Amino acid sequence: MAFTSQFSSLQGRFLALGATLWLACSGTASATENAAACPPLLQKSFNRLQDDAPQNLCQYAGKVLLVVNTASYCGFTPQYEGLEKLYAQYGSKGLVVLGFPSNDFGEQEPGKGKAIADFCYNTYGVKFPMFEKTVVSGKSANPLFAELAKAGGGSPKWNFYKYLVGRDGKLIDSYSSMTKPDSSGLVKDIQKALAQP
Repeated sequence: MAFTSQFSSLQGRFLALGATLWLACSGTASATENAAACPPLLQKSFNRLQDDAPQNLCQYAGKVLLVVNTASYCGFTPQYEGLEKLYAQYGSKGLVVLGFPSNDFGEQEPGKGKAIADFCYNTYGVKFPMFEKTVVSGKSANPLFAELAKAGGGSPKWNFYKYLVGRDGKLIDSYSSMTKPDSSGLVKDIQKALAQP
């Protein structure tokens, strides 16, 4: 009887150990699958502008992205309104605008996180994701902008330079600051990218 009880106890431990190992392995497989589903360009984290909370760009895998370096005191600053309209119009179809404030050009973004976020929202109603102030050009460019430049998009020459990234995480094209968010060429490129599976 004691032997049977010990055997049952041992059998229970093996079953529990097996279940634990299975869960651990399936968790690893799931993490590996998630990493594989996230293109290399998006395997980066940046702090959110409003509260410095870390944001992994992998959350945008499978979306069409319009990556823009922004500034609050620039002749192109009113483009915020057009960018927000694009996001509102095409967001449900898979477009995400990602804003990266930068003081690289003409020192036209002197403010800090919350002040920039408040300005964007209160002045232009910006709801698309915005990230902490960063360097977007030269040797100190953040990894996302460095990779976009290397992929053929060139480095931003001024504020409101734009990169269009497909659902596969690859650069489609880049656009100068002069290209307005509602320009027919950019809108057509966005629509074409959104039509891709």
